[in-house]
Amino acid sequence: MTWEWTPDTLGALESFLRDRGITEGPLTTAGIGDGHSNLTFLVSDGVRQVIVRRPPPPPIPPGAHDMLREARLVGGLAGSGVPVADVLAVGQTGDVLDVPFYVMDYVAGPVVTTETPSALSAPADRRRIGEALIDTLAALHAVDWQAAGLGDLGRPEGFNERHLRRMGRLVAAEDGTPPPEFADIDAWLGANVPAESGAAIIHNDYRIGNVILAPDSPGRIAAVLDWELATIGDPLFDLGYFLASYPVVGEERTPTEDLGTAVLEDGYPTRDELAQRYAAATGADLSNLNWYTALALWKLAVLYEYGRRRAVAGVGDQYYRDEALVRSFLDAAHRTAELAPSVV
Repeated sequence: MTWEWTPDTLGALESFLRDRGITEGPLTTAGIGDGHSNLTFLVSDGVRQVIVRRPPPPPIPPGAHDMLREARLVGGLAGSGVPVADVLAVGQTGDVLDVPFYVMDYVAGPVVTTETPSALSAPADRRRIGEALIDTLAALHAVDWQAAGLGDLGRPEGFNERHLRRMGRLVAAEDGTPPPEFADIDAWLGANVPAESGAAIIHNDYRIGNVILAPDSPGRIAAVLDWELATIGDPLFDLGYFLASYPVVGEERTPTEDLGTAVLEDGYPTRDELAQRYAAATGADLSNLNWYTALALWKLAVLYEYGRRRAVAGVGDQYYRDEALVRSFLDAAHRTAELAPSVV
């Protein structure tokens, strides 16, 4: 955590929440989450607990960490059948902090990464958790985003090619060429861009560590978290990303898969079972699924390389400084695309 509340900002938050009838009296705060993205705090007045989300400290890349957009999207999903926390208030720049933020209801339950809690550790519960994950993703992609008032949050036409091009620019040289270690997978992705499979709200970071589970059996999802990257795009990108984050027994793991090793426990469905369950629920054609999964891995490599360069320059999160993180995603993308390992 690289930012903390001061007496002045905490006092301003107390007034902000009290004026809106959300909490009363002195507050305590505790940072939750890994701290590599937006900052999330559990805030309590001793009676009620709420969550406050704010961007990380500057410098912030243009267009990133838009709290107002995130709050609007989460609010738009209320009542949709996709489990989300209730948005209670939105703070503009200057209301409490020098950045926008929002407040949402606290949803009780575990966030699972490396181990399933004992109350949900029966194989049948683990299987149900896996099925609930994919069922929730299918439900998200079925939401009528235009009726929800979210039609201006993305451009679904040409999403795949545009996404590939825009992300590649983050690490490309001035003449547009990718770094040498990215060249083969860049070329493969560019030569095999599929037409969009449809248009839907996509989460863009959907994985087991970004949901809150109901605390007791049977395994259920109480709320989906971390909507900062959500947009309107090709739903199969979400599926590819989810599967790319889902580790497989005996295979090398990426940093994202390390955040979901609980699914290696007995009972969780396999990747293939989850993909087929999604296809059965949505009618999706999965013939290009490897492209979407490779795209997700490549995108993570790009973002980690971008973060690495910032860390080396002395700005941003030093977590990303390790070149091996980028290499892990690139190697996984090559395997998914059935390309020879990069030797650069």
